[in-house]
Amino acid sequence: MRPRKEGVVPTEKKGIKVAAQNRKAFHDYFVEDRYEAGIELFGTEVKSIRAGTLNLKDAYCSVREGELFVHGMHISPYEKGNIFNRDPVRVRRLLMHKREIRKLHALIQQDGYTLVPLSVYFKDARVKLEIGLCKGKKNYDKRASAAQRDARREIDRTLKERNH
Repeated sequence: MRPRKEGVVPTEKKGIKVAAQNRKAFHDYFVEDRYEAGIELFGTEVKSIRAGTLNLKDAYCSVREGELFVHGMHISPYEKGNIFNRDPVRVRRLLMHKREIRKLHALIQQDGYTLVPLSVYFKDARVKLEIGLCKGKKNYDKRASAAQRDARREIDRTLKERNH
């Protein structure tokens, strides 16, 4: 057996594994830009995310005193945990560079922009949160995007039938 080189990550820890996605965000908002942020978690929360007990449906991000926070992200308590389990919907701090946070804060001060968590994933054994800079959709925008999605689905279905 060969000795492992220093600084080399084992293959099972490499890559990206999506833990949860916020599909409702794509229905309610136009995603203008995407950012990656680390998230400050406790051990049992990470284990719970690995188990897939995470909900981003009503989550949003805010900037307070130069720091970025996520509100409303529900991480269920770890089943095998004990007193170390934390509040499932506590406010969690996000980790980004100061200049990026200042840039995002300036953008969300503009009319109609908000920061919405789009997905949570593991990147090289670290938990990352994808944040979208979003603008809210009106009801007619939602109907138009639903009609466009249905039309695309119908076209794909017709093409599939003709090819067989």
